Amino acid sequence: MDRQGTHTNDRINVAIDGPAGAGKSTVARLVARELSYIYVDTGAMYRAITWYMIREGIAAEEHELVDRKVQGMVIELLPEKDVQKVLINGEDMTPHIRSLQVSGQVSQYAKIEGVRSRLSQLQRHMALRKGVVMDGRDIGTTVLPDAEVKIFMTASVEERALRRYKELKDTETVTLQQLEHDIAARDRLDEGREISPLCRAEDAILLDTTHMDIHQAVEAIVSHCRTYVDGERN
Repeated sequence: MDRQGTHTNDRINVAIDGPAGAGKSTVARLVARELSYIYVDTGAMYRAITWYMIREGIAAEEHELVDRKVQGMVIELLPEKDVQKVLINGEDMTPHIRSLQVSGQVSQYAKIEGVRSRLSQLQRHMALRKGVVMDGRDIGTTVLPDAEVKIFMTASVEERALRRYKELKDTETVTLQQLEHDIAARDRLDEGREISPLCRAEDAILLDTTHMDIHQAVEAIVSHCRTYVDGERN
């Protein structure tokens, strides 16, 4: 039995999907901590690959070269208290992955079939033992379609832009209006891509956090998880 009083054989997988800036990473990390689960930030994995490609001068249009590079990568996630580090070939990419440059291009690399298939394979392997909270854009539909609890977490474009603005205002020169434009454009790219587009799984619970704070969102998801486990146990 773990410190939350849940038997290990009661462990489930939790898939949290949603658009850019919805706060998935922060909420998913706190949900995992509350349940004593492992947190997997799939968005950070895509961002790390994007930064690597930008740094190496490899454009998203060079699909075959991107694919070859990704297939040969050693990609590691190292959980720490308030962040999940992403290493590529032993190098920490984490300090660079939240930049506007990466945010503006990550969708272009993420839609490449070789990138998605490689990362999806890694992510499924991470979830084999259960007890995983994984967030992204296609977790409930493609990566972990059998996850016991699926959440589609969203908020208005204006609220998501405001949240991102508060995160970036001390480190990036950016306006709230620019972020609203960028997030709306990112939504269109994610929803319109041919491979694993952003969409709500049919059995996913819709969680609109426009008027919720982080702790309320965490509480709502944890409650759904515990209700599911209690229902299965009974």
